[in-house]
Amino acid sequence: MTLPQVIALGGSLLRPEESLNRKSWFGKLRQLVVHIEGNSRKLGIVVGGGLPAREGIDLAKEFTSNPDKLDEVGIAATRLNATIIQQILLDIGCNVAPIIPQNTQSAAEFFDRYNIVVMGGTKPGHTTDAVAVSLARDCQARDCVIATNVSHVYDKDPKKSIEAKPFFEMSINELIAITGTERLSPGQSAVVDPIAVGIAAKHHINIAVLDGRDIDLVESALDGKEFHGTIVRS
Repeated sequence: MTLPQVIALGGSLLRPEESLNRKSWFGKLRQLVVHIEGNSRKLGIVVGGGLPAREGIDLAKEFTSNPDKLDEVGIAATRLNATIIQQILLDIGCNVAPIIPQNTQSAAEFFDRYNIVVMGGTKPGHTTDAVAVSLARDCQARDCVIATNVSHVYDKDPKKSIEAKPFFEMSINELIAITGTERLSPGQSAVVDPIAVGIAAKHHINIAVLDGRDIDLVESALDGKEFHGTIVRS
């Protein structure tokens, strides 16, 4: 039996500020899923919260500083985004789970009946990167694609240093040296969530980091072809 594949789609990829590009991106995403399903493969899609999560957390911060409660706001946004993608795929007849799973164990079980499972966040302290790696673990997948809005893992923050150099291939320990394994604050982001990195290291899951604004890169990674990005070997 072919094991499911798993991708994390950063919420920023839904880009409400770029409606024309967003429509094209959604169209290519649908084509990718049809390609996966047409080849009798299965795919887990974990969707981030993006702008709705950040705005919701910023609003809630005026009334609470409890990180778990703020994370719950972000999780709600991820499930909204997951529902959007789920409905788009159901509309074209894909065999998609009709429920947004709230934990990775139940998501993995859905693959017994469905080719595609879409979900968002699960619990406070875990970003959707961590959820995606956890889903890969529960599906016994050896790889997880992290599709974000940057092209690579860098040795320094490229927004702060013009000397930042990209990694094309690296070990999980090298990634840990950059990200650490401690929980991010609500609304905070990193090229790969530290909790996700820790889970990948423990369960020997390889990570591919790439710019998800280009769906062709996602397809190449899922097809096992060369792609422009970073491969993290666990």
